[in-house]
Amino acid sequence: MDKKKKGMFDTGLTTFMVLATSLVMLMTPGLAFFYGGLGDKKSILNIMMQSFVSMGVTSVIWFAFGYSLCFSGNMAQGNDFYGIIGNFNKVFYHGVTPSTLFSPDKRFPEYLFIAYQMMFAIITPALITGAFINRVSFKAYIYFLIFWQIFVYYPFVHMVWGGGLLAHWGVFDFAGGITVHATAGFAALASVYFVGKRHQKTDPNNIPLVAIGTALLWFGWYGFNAGSELALNAITISAFVNTDMAASFAAVTWLILEWHTGNKKPTFIGLMTGSVAGLATITPAAGYVSISSAAIIGIIAAFGCFLAVRFKEYKGWDDALDVWGIHGMGGVIGTLCLGLFASSTINPSIPDGLLMGGNGMLLLKEAVAILLAVGYAFFFTLLIFKVINKFIPVKVPVTTQEVGLDMCLHGETARNL
Repeated sequence: MDKKKKGMFDTGLTTFMVLATSLVMLMTPGLAFFYGGLGDKKSILNIMMQSFVSMGVTSVIWFAFGYSLCFSGNMAQGNDFYGIIGNFNKVFYHGVTPSTLFSPDKRFPEYLFIAYQMMFAIITPALITGAFINRVSFKAYIYFLIFWQIFVYYPFVHMVWGGGLLAHWGVFDFAGGITVHATAGFAALASVYFVGKRHQKTDPNNIPLVAIGTALLWFGWYGFNAGSELALNAITISAFVNTDMAASFAAVTWLILEWHTGNKKPTFIGLMTGSVAGLATITPAAGYVSISSAAIIGIIAAFGCFLAVRFKEYKGWDDALDVWGIHGMGGVIGTLCLGLFASSTINPSIPDGLLMGGNGMLLLKEAVAILLAVGYAFFFTLLIFKVINKFIPVKVPVTTQEVGLDMCLHGETARNL
């Protein structure tokens, strides 16, 4: 009997999605190591805990209503809220069982799609925390984590990936340039604007820890990008290879730029930062461009993000771990590069980009979408912090910063480093 008629899962695809989901989950602990090594040694646990706590809190609200608001209902059928947010039909995973197929043509369990997208929801607000390390109280962060997902992340996921307004208009985002990196990066900039500067800036406390974090992020990013095809085909392979190409070209380019500017020395931190810039920038285009285009995007990512970090320093913004410069601007640059380099030969679902023979409409739509995302994320993040601050002081006192958030807020410290 035909397996499709029996409603059975595609074993290979199901296994692949389990692996991809596991890889994306690994990125959040990787981010914790990355940020923990870059931050103040008296606040390492606080920095890392902000990433780990998202794994718990986000999973709870994703189960309660997050998944439903993102992926239940769509604009075409008119059963969402004006194409902006979904409905409540799948709260608490209502109607979904372990044997429920995701779709007739993507024959893996819907539970796996739920878990896969939940890993994206977990890491996105955690990215923001690198901007305001050593300044924000843990209680205020918990409220921020919840409200930011509901009012910023969920609407853009639905609009782009859930059949909402932007998807209906023809906006593409393969794995999160708009929904993840641009929104988180510009939310980070808004948080810096709100909380101001640290009392005392510190150098990275543990560069080998940063290296471990970078390795886990790079490794997990293969699941982040290749898994977003939700299938096993040539596009999956392109996304996988493009991820590595962009990261590698960006890392080398950043190293060269650093070597010939500033203190004229190649640093390990610079090499790792460049690779993350390439990873963030290729994300929206990973399954839509050729390998050669991915290499070019990696080079553009290094130049663009490097200049963004220098601009931040010139302006005196205390984005401690360059979340805006790497993730925010990486998301913007990558989304615009999608409009330039997209190839219908690589992925028939997308029109050609401007440099691939297209008429420029894709670039225009991507530009409008990214402007909407960064503007909304920036101003709504400010609003969320202002509301929270009415009830809970967001910024910790100077004395707490001096003693360290680990001891003052959590009553524990990392080992002496």
